[in-house]
Amino acid sequence: MASLSRKRGAGRSSVVERKNLLTVCRFSVKTLLDRSCFETIDDASPEFVNFVSILEHILSHRLKGQTTWFGYESPRSFWDYIKAACSKVPHNCIRSIESMENVRSSRAKGRAWMRVVLMEKRLSEYISFALKDFKTTRRFFEEGAIILREEAGLLADTLIGLNIIDFSFCLKGEGLDDSCPAVIDYTPYLKFTQSADSISSDEEEMRTLGSSGSESSTPDKTATAASIFTEQSNLVSKCKRFEQKYRMALEQKGYLEELVRLREAQLSEAVSHNKALQQSLADTHLSHTLEKQQLEYIIVELQNQLTVLKNNDLRSRQELTAHLTNQWPSPDALDANAVALDTLLYRKSTGEWEEKSFQSLEQLSAGMSLTSNTQGKEETPSLRGLCGSLTSVASYKSLASLRSSECLASPATEISSPGVTPS
Repeated sequence: MASLSRKRGAGRSSVVERKNLLTVCRFSVKTLLDRSCFETIDDASPEFVNFVSILEHILSHRLKGQTTWFGYESPRSFWDYIKAACSKVPHNCIRSIESMENVRSSRAKGRAWMRVVLMEKRLSEYISFALKDFKTTRRFFEEGAIILREEAGLLADTLIGLNIIDFSFCLKGEGLDDSCPAVIDYTPYLKFTQSADSISSDEEEMRTLGSSGSESSTPDKTATAASIFTEQSNLVSKCKRFEQKYRMALEQKGYLEELVRLREAQLSEAVSHNKALQQSLADTHLSHTLEKQQLEYIIVELQNQLTVLKNNDLRSRQELTAHLTNQWPSPDALDANAVALDTLLYRKSTGEWEEKSFQSLEQLSAGMSLTSNTQGKEETPSLRGLCGSLTSVASYKSLASLRSSECLASPATEISSPGVTPS
């Protein structure tokens, strides 16, 4: 039971702490808006000092420590979380904060970051961007932290109203000193404001006191004092009510103006992005059309070239066939040339074969007739059989080889006579 009661007490204290911080932050924003209507907000303004202290407490609420190699947890500042979660914010100031020479500690860098983003009117944008990175937020904060609750989104919406204030800070002031703790001053928000019902009850009480003291004073004086007091109290209450309504209307006006400006910026950005996408789509479609036309032209050209090559190949085949047909010898000329060739190759003179060269078959025939006239020999019947055998395919092949080389080949050494001897 004791442990259960302690858990309930811890849960209640956590809830109350979150509620107090968020309520005080909302009050602080309102006081800043009120003060900005009359003077410039700088580092010396007590409203600003209180606001940054409250915001630092909210961003550091239940922040996890950094675990070392030995298992200990060292405390870390909210700047480590902002640096990790807001690194992808467009045109962020994180790198410039890191490069500042007079700001060295993590807490001082966080305080400098708050002042820079307030001057840039982008505090709500940074907080909203950090809340969207839920994975990083869960890694830096424990359960029950304000940043992990739904109220954090309302906090970001509340901070939008600060964008209408023109802040002016010195980043080398004492406010960046990390040795000074962030202390919240609750006294400006604990002032008692008397309600209208309470004022009316006070008036009735005063009337009662006036009537009881009428015996010791004259009736005219009592009535006059009571009417003056009543009129004065009514005027004061009316003035307070009007002032409160005016402040509320002023806050709502500033919030709505900032919201409209933000939505207009988002709309213009979306319109420009849409135009860029449409232009990119049109360029892509045009390039695809041109590529398609070029490919079609290349295909037609290749088909034409292929047709021309086929026609040239067919024409070449026909010319080659006709040329070979015209160069082929007739059968009668083939038989006469074969007889003359074999007669010369197998003619034997003085026991050895003669070796002669002829440039053509006509010279071969002339040489053969000259030899037969010189020796005075006649054709024998044995040569006729030999001539008949030269009409075979082998004799034609030997004739073709002789015509290609345009000379007669003879053996390098002495060859013995075949079985046929001329008589």
